[in-house]
Amino acid sequence: MAGRRGALIVLEGVDRAGKSTQSRKLVDALCAAGHCAELLRFPERSTEIGKLLSSYLEKKSEVEDHSVHLLFSANRWEHVLPHGWLPEATSRSALFLFSPVPAACSPERLPHLGLRDASGRTFRWLCLVPSHRPLIKEKLSQGITLVVDRYAFSGVAFTSAKENFSLDWCKQPDVGLPKPDLVVFLQLQLAEAAARGEFGRERYESSPFQQRALQCFQQLLGDSSLPWKTVDASRSIEDVHQEIRVLSEGAIRAAAHRPLGQLWT
Repeated sequence: MAGRRGALIVLEGVDRAGKSTQSRKLVDALCAAGHCAELLRFPERSTEIGKLLSSYLEKKSEVEDHSVHLLFSANRWEHVLPHGWLPEATSRSALFLFSPVPAACSPERLPHLGLRDASGRTFRWLCLVPSHRPLIKEKLSQGITLVVDRYAFSGVAFTSAKENFSLDWCKQPDVGLPKPDLVVFLQLQLAEAAARGEFGRERYESSPFQQRALQCFQQLLGDSSLPWKTVDASRSIEDVHQEIRVLSEGAIRAAAHRPLGQLWT
């Protein structure tokens, strides 16, 4: 078993498509079958960044659209990057710095995270990660399969569903994240999703917005460089689970001796 890495398995879809239920069931099934598997959910709301996002999603606070897109991305990166990624990193807390700066001042340390909007402003952010947090790459290298409930694809789809945000712009801050070995898209009619419990409780949970997000997801699904698999989520929970489990077992076998890739590079 030495040298075998775990697989990075992502579940995506519109809100209330069943991602959380299926993610939990998949982890339980993989563990029961003898695999080391853990669940990770984005946004991960326990960090300082995650708490800001939770407040935003629960409609308790307002954040400018460019800023919140980078916050969502930073929440993913803080589970990837090692402690000491930037100078003077502290092991005591996660620190997030986000500010608009003049266009001429491009970030030297993180060029792919310097994003320019239509007005010519360049945004930059720095994320300092506590050393005690389990990191995605570390887990995978230890042979642990990670089942991820939402990933960068949701971030891109939901921001690009807003006005004046291109798909390419939205991808930029997540370039270089660990590339999934399997991305399961739970396909569900929006009317059925809206009829499920608690739809509308959080920001973005409106049918018109979800329709725009679904159209953006469809564009992402056209990327043949990524291992997308579409699963009909209108069936019973158990039928959907069995299909995802079979796909995941195959992804775990294929990933065992394959290097971990980088997203959108």
